[in-house]
Amino acid sequence: MCGRYTLATQLELLEPRFGVDAGSAQHIPRYNIAPGQMVPVVTAENGRMLSMMRWGLVPSWAKDESVGYRMINARAETVAEKPSFRKALESRRCLVPADGFFEWRKELGGSVKTPVRFVLKDRSLFAFAGLWERWKQPDGKDLLTYTIITTGANELVRPIHDRMPVILGRSDEGRWLDVSTGKGKGPVDLLAPFPASEMEVYEVSTAVNSPRNDVPACIEPVL
Repeated sequence: MCGRYTLATQLELLEPRFGVDAGSAQHIPRYNIAPGQMVPVVTAENGRMLSMMRWGLVPSWAKDESVGYRMINARAETVAEKPSFRKALESRRCLVPADGFFEWRKELGGSVKTPVRFVLKDRSLFAFAGLWERWKQPDGKDLLTYTIITTGANELVRPIHDRMPVILGRSDEGRWLDVSTGKGKGPVDLLAPFPASEMEVYEVSTAVNSPRNDVPACIEPVL
């Protein structure tokens, strides 16, 4: 599962990293991104661009947008078969820029949980594999939403959680975005655990427990 992540960087750094034009997208450093919030996502529907989308996928056929809160993640093992994700996998894949994600480590028999943050060793930006949708709101406006695909945990994440978000290798990002074939299940071979040797984890403050806290203290190491 991936229920919180970070994108603690400026908008102007996202453009060269992901080869996008930010257009009207707005972004300030985010230290505790939670479901239901608007976040920049990279799509390639009409050339690479950065769009603001709400976390929690709402299928185009959904009757109510609240379904998005139950679709913040899609499992790699079943994403090609689930009606909620199948069409998006074929034609609406996206990159979800990030620089870390949170999990909670059980302590003392499970009565206490300690928040930790997973990052790349070089602290660089990366992308989760995502899917996006366009849902028509009652007022006729489009609501853009996305989900993050998860897979089995690697050796670093597994002691804390059995799932982790799919982090794409930088050289694989273009292939994930390319839906030009428009057929089949898409490049599902990319939906594998990221190498544990290229990641590290550290304990963070319990401030991250509340999504109302979106401040630098959420990502500072607890010494």
